Amino acid sequence: MSAVPVYDVAIIGGGAVGCAIVHELTGRGLKTVLCEQNSQLVQEASAGNSGIVHTGFDATPSTIEHQCLEDARILNKTIYNKYNLPFEERGALLVAWNQDQMSKLPSLLKSAHNNGVAGARLISRDDLLRREPHLNPAALGAMMIPGELVVDPWLIPITLAHKAWKQGAKIMRDCKVLGGHLETGSHWLLETSRGPIKSRIVINCAGLQGDLVEAINQPSPFDIHPRKGQFAVFDQSAAHLLHSIILPVPTERTKGVLVFPSVYGNIVVGPTAEDQTARKNPQVHPKVIDELIGYAHFVLPRLAEHPVVATYAGLRPATQTKDYHFILDRDRGWVTVGGIRSTGLSACLAIARRVANALPTSKPHITYPEQRPEMRRIADDTVEMDGVSYHLTHPLIRLGFPNKMAKL
Repeated sequence: MSAVPVYDVAIIGGGAVGCAIVHELTGRGLKTVLCEQNSQLVQEASAGNSGIVHTGFDATPSTIEHQCLEDARILNKTIYNKYNLPFEERGALLVAWNQDQMSKLPSLLKSAHNNGVAGARLISRDDLLRREPHLNPAALGAMMIPGELVVDPWLIPITLAHKAWKQGAKIMRDCKVLGGHLETGSHWLLETSRGPIKSRIVINCAGLQGDLVEAINQPSPFDIHPRKGQFAVFDQSAAHLLHSIILPVPTERTKGVLVFPSVYGNIVVGPTAEDQTARKNPQVHPKVIDELIGYAHFVLPRLAEHPVVATYAGLRPATQTKDYHFILDRDRGWVTVGGIRSTGLSACLAIARRVANALPTSKPHITYPEQRPEMRRIADDTVEMDGVSYHLTHPLIRLGFPNKMAKL
């Protein structure tokens, strides 16, 4: 009988947050293992997002989400540049289409300034249409928000996890954590579908399964309420119609439906915000997609001249509160990062830094090589890095990536 492997940290969940955490903690000299229940990393909530990295201009002040998004503004671009990860700073325009929405712009501007987005400002209808000449002229005005990015939402977490693996992290796919208990001697014994694992610390960043995983340590203080977002993607022939991310005036419940360019040249409309009970396999519904396409045609009338080439749906792990659930149980060696709804990609590097700072270590840090690993395409939807194959799990990347290998 082989010995049970022992780690400093076991990370449950291989989405954007889990990949960022394994990168950060491995870089701090900790022996780490990442357990992902699916056959691929970045396969659930992180495989159905927009690919937009937000500034947090509208985040609720003093929340953990706000603090992480604020920290991420500098950290994100530093890492993207260091690893040569594709991103474009497009900025956003929060557009008012009626007088009621116009009346809300000053308070939204004040919130943006209070949240540290000092460059945000109101612009007139004429200025708006000069910046976006293909926008529907029914627009009345807008708030301009610099710093909003479009990125490759798959390559960022994959690169982070792969670099950690190169430095000794164990990445275990098809590894579902089934249960566990804290042993005498302050190590967790986790039972997984690939056998037992021992770890001094466990980090729960299981996304849509977060409350279920939390029950291994304690009755979960939060409940996951999956929220579906559907998207429609236009052909790259429409790329010239739009430069900025077009935001609606948000509601109490959701940021609303966006029209935005992807980093690889498609124009995208979405997401919706539909509560459901199922935690897997979100379905696209033709009626909803037709409504999204109609909205996109309203915002950019000339989009009607260009075909929709793909649709997709993703799930966000909403909870009963709007903020992240960051729980540090020092006595039991358990850290929880849950309820990361729509800003996981935006904040993942700062979340990872926050987790790492809560776990002080005297071990020597690792300096990661700056270049991104060399990538070789081995199939339409699969690439290989250092002999490890990765499936392109995100629909936006499957559309743009094969034609952009030179850019990567």
